[in-house]
Amino acid sequence: MSPEPWSVVHVTDPQDERLADYVRLTDVALRAKHEPEKGLYIAESSTVIRRALAAGHRPRSFLMAERWLADLTDDIADLTARYPVDDAPGGTGEPVAVFVAEPDVLEAITGFHLHRGALAAMHRPPLPTVHELLSGARGGTGARRVAVLEDLVDHTNVGAVFRSAAALGVDAVLVSPRCSDPLYRRSVRVSMGTVFQVPWTRFATWPGGLDTLRADGFTVAALALADDAVSLDDVVAEPPERLALVLGTEGHGLSRSAVEAADRVVKIPMAGGVDSLNVAAASAVAFWATRVK
Repeated sequence: MSPEPWSVVHVTDPQDERLADYVRLTDVALRAKHEPEKGLYIAESSTVIRRALAAGHRPRSFLMAERWLADLTDDIADLTARYPVDDAPGGTGEPVAVFVAEPDVLEAITGFHLHRGALAAMHRPPLPTVHELLSGARGGTGARRVAVLEDLVDHTNVGAVFRSAAALGVDAVLVSPRCSDPLYRRSVRVSMGTVFQVPWTRFATWPGGLDTLRADGFTVAALALADDAVSLDDVVAEPPERLALVLGTEGHGLSRSAVEAADRVVKIPMAGGVDSLNVAAASAVAFWATRVK
């Protein structure tokens, strides 16, 4: 199948202005500000790109080494058959470009060696409101169990939490205003694209956003070490109809204001003199223990 309708462009100049979406991908501070402002995110690897496309996300362009083009042939062909031009909000109105370059040029553009074959600059979909997220979950019957992330800094942890949420049946994820972006390249990659599978949104206020959950019938359970904390086993023994599990930032855990805003403070029972787990590990334990049976 000929790729010509895809507007394949062979690039040799790392300064080519058409590649602006892919410049300095390793500059976390720049990308964290730049991507949401431009309404885009970067999908890395054929697997993640396919999952983004399957979720209905629209690409602005692709960037890859020549040898990876064949791997995405069918996916790009299907996309361009449905959307001959990039007519998504903020789109170019032109056919979606597939930029192809030698590995050294790709590294000069992105700032790292591209091991996983391909990148795609994707249009960032609008986030639902908290009410829309909760009411639309579980096929419209409403969420019963959600995860809440307060101010996580490490994108790897954000991605790992989403992967566990997808695997263990969490209905939705809500993040605080200062939490790292779930659509940041590393978050998406670590999640293996499950960030496109688990519905999510961002609170406008914090910890006031927890009141929205409570008003919707959720019991808000903060995972934290505190004198009045109950065991996760107790929550499992008498599970609430709707449960929101709140997890805090690396190192310091949940803020005092978040703990005080919760209905219950919960701790994971541990042995061996260990008092806490990494937030990604803690989320997996809590999601498994409280899974809806």
